[in-house]
Amino acid sequence: MSGRRVVALYALLVGCFAAVVCRLYWLCSNPAYAARAAAQSVVTLRLPARRGNFYDCEGHLLTGLGTKWEALCVPGEGNYTRLFSCTDAAGQALLYQKRNALAPFFLEVEQDVSALGISCWPVSVRFSAAPLAEHLIGYVDGDGKGAAGLEAAFDAALSGTGEGDTLTCLVNAQGKLRETPEQTHADSGAVGVQLTLSRDVQRAAEAVAARMMTTGSIVVLETAGAEVRACVSVPGYDPADPAASLNAPDSPMLNRAFQSYAVGSVFKPVLAAAALEAGETGLVYHCPGWCEVDGQIFRCAGGVAHGEVDLAAALEKSCNGYFIRLGQTLGAERVRTLAEQLGFGQAVELTDSFRTAAGKLPELAALTSSGAYANFCFGQGELLATPVQIAGMLNALVTGMYREPLFLRNTLDETTGEPLTPLAHRRAERVVSEGTASALRMLLAGVVENGTGHEAALPETTAAGKTGTAQTGQFRDGVELKNNWFAGVFPAEKPQYTIVVLQDAQTVPAHSSAAIFAALAEMLENFGA
Repeated sequence: MSGRRVVALYALLVGCFAAVVCRLYWLCSNPAYAARAAAQSVVTLRLPARRGNFYDCEGHLLTGLGTKWEALCVPGEGNYTRLFSCTDAAGQALLYQKRNALAPFFLEVEQDVSALGISCWPVSVRFSAAPLAEHLIGYVDGDGKGAAGLEAAFDAALSGTGEGDTLTCLVNAQGKLRETPEQTHADSGAVGVQLTLSRDVQRAAEAVAARMMTTGSIVVLETAGAEVRACVSVPGYDPADPAASLNAPDSPMLNRAFQSYAVGSVFKPVLAAAALEAGETGLVYHCPGWCEVDGQIFRCAGGVAHGEVDLAAALEKSCNGYFIRLGQTLGAERVRTLAEQLGFGQAVELTDSFRTAAGKLPELAALTSSGAYANFCFGQGELLATPVQIAGMLNALVTGMYREPLFLRNTLDETTGEPLTPLAHRRAERVVSEGTASALRMLLAGVVENGTGHEAALPETTAAGKTGTAQTGQFRDGVELKNNWFAGVFPAEKPQYTIVVLQDAQTVPAHSSAAIFAALAEMLENFGA
């Protein structure tokens, strides 16, 4: 090779080397590339944002009762073998999926694993294995946003800004930590929501319902203020996995306390109260087991002849014929007006977007039909109401004052426990006199002592109430399904609690609704709730 060619080749090599050096210099001095390189060595992980909880009337938690942990999994530290037994099936699948990951990640575990040398952080578990009032409180979606019930109605307040703590991890090319991660604190500003429920009363009601009911509802009011202490719907569902119940039998996602049903004889105290107010209590009726109205026959339950009955006996024996005749004496306008004052036909609104069904109160024009009015007088026909409405009705009749059942109190500062914004405005309207309320309590005490409500009797105190068996017009295997009600209070002389029990769409329930009332009332009495 000639010298000239050697010099040319050497010059070319020097030129290429110079170009590479210049390119490297340009790359190192370019801020965009520097930022990308830095980003590749920094991993930012987010801890779950704090969500506000629900509290009972005494400030006890109704949600957030459990704790799980977010464990920091770092590549090359044996996460799969050390943590496999500490997490659920979804966590085990995540461990397998990320077994060759080149960056740290969080794994939800069921216990504190810091003793294994693994960093972890506690996080609240929204719903426990035995959730409370799931139909009322509702559930959240996969992103932690309220999807149903009060969770949805108060999502903005419970979520706040959605901000939470972050963990900044400096890692090398293999994803291992170069130094201790830095935690940056941020709070969502979420607030809690305080309900009128009592955790103890709710648990007692749910325990009784689970033991004695297949479908239905229990509503408990504190009689003096009409605050809802328990609201139960059966069957229940798991709010941590609502999808599992979407197609389950007996519609477990349905909040039966908020749905409207045929009422039946629990409506009869309304006519009794109207008669007491009007001074029309002297009616005596001879019941042959049926009553004829303009050629239509209306039968008492089972066609049983009750003989000669007055108001007290008619309530005790639940005589349909008597209340048809009493309704004719009182007139449709008087009875319907009182029913409307007692909340029939009106939804109970918790928020602008969350309310009970309104049920149905027939218009006065519809009650000009003698047959329709006869049905109305013993709670049949078009009349529909929710268990919450029936609780409000009875509560008003035994106190004289209608107070809409209250579910909400206020938002709550979860750090200090201080109440923030009131969520309900109390209103009270006198609907019957104190004398009428007192007389009606004694009449309904007779139903428990001597009548159809005898299974509601309590060993240590008195109770008062009314049974109801409402026809639904629906059949199963040729047998009509019925709604079995009991609406009662205890003690009868000065009620502390108003309890409504509904077993819907039943043929022959294992336990009467009156017996369920008694079981719950005895529990409340025994633990001094």
